[in-house]
Amino acid sequence: MKKIIAIVGPTGIGKSNLAISIGQKFDCEIISVDSRQVYRFMDIGTAKPPPQEMALVPHHLIDIINPDEPYSLAEYQEQCLSKIEDISQRNKVPVLVGGSGQYVWAVLEGWSIPKVVPNIEYRQLLEKKAEEVGTQALYQQLQALDPKAAEKIDKFNTRRVIRALEIVHNSKDNKQNKEVQKEAQYNALIIGLTTEREELYRRVDKRVDLMIENGLIAETRRLLQSGYSEDLPSMSGIGYKQTVMYINGQISLDEAIRQIKYDTHRYVRSQYNWFKLKDDRIKWFDVQNDIEPDIINLIKDFLISK
Repeated sequence: MKKIIAIVGPTGIGKSNLAISIGQKFDCEIISVDSRQVYRFMDIGTAKPPPQEMALVPHHLIDIINPDEPYSLAEYQEQCLSKIEDISQRNKVPVLVGGSGQYVWAVLEGWSIPKVVPNIEYRQLLEKKAEEVGTQALYQQLQALDPKAAEKIDKFNTRRVIRALEIVHNSKDNKQNKEVQKEAQYNALIIGLTTEREELYRRVDKRVDLMIENGLIAETRRLLQSGYSEDLPSMSGIGYKQTVMYINGQISLDEAIRQIKYDTHRYVRSQYNWFKLKDDRIKWFDVQNDIEPDIINLIKDFLISK
């Protein structure tokens, strides 16, 4: 089987920096596994590596669609698998890097993903219901209809809860249209980065402050002025949603920053539902230690093994 490396873990932990270092040492190419970095013009709020860093190692699946274009897990999986094949054929090692757990496991576990055409009318009904009764009620509905799908979704992520309900609704008469796993296609070394919760929150808060300093508000304004609606899925991500509320005069800047940090803390906790510390497929490293030498040795052994 083709060998690939994956670097996973919560947001703000340092995955991108480690991937670039690995890429330079082992002649790898990086594939972003981030559901937000696919969007063009959304750089600061998605924490894309700066151009000078991406120039050090080839990067893929960043800036591939506009913010108003639809994009699905199935499309990502297909494109990622194609990139893995292309990189491997050139005798280089693909390195998957990101914290979007659903995207990571869809590739590594070889999911068969339902290709359900968006049902706009039903989606609008669910969006109206979410406004009236809250996302929690929709999540409870999903738990009742498809408990396995509910387990994989952050109950506070309205967009993904609605999409899961849409898939269930459109799949009632199609028993084949379910997410299932195929046999793994790759020999994968999965490296997990973690640390204690308070240090994670400190890193997240520092990153949010840097996003504000680096121009998140101006970036969000440019998106709105370019005609990208605040109701788009791309604009519902943490950072943009709260900044739009500030721009619209609904909350103060201090409150927007507080909400971004709070929601990111919650997102970090949800990421550990995807990347479990007890998962023996993942080789975990605490970033407060000097971990790079051990990781380099682990990769060397992995690449020379049969």
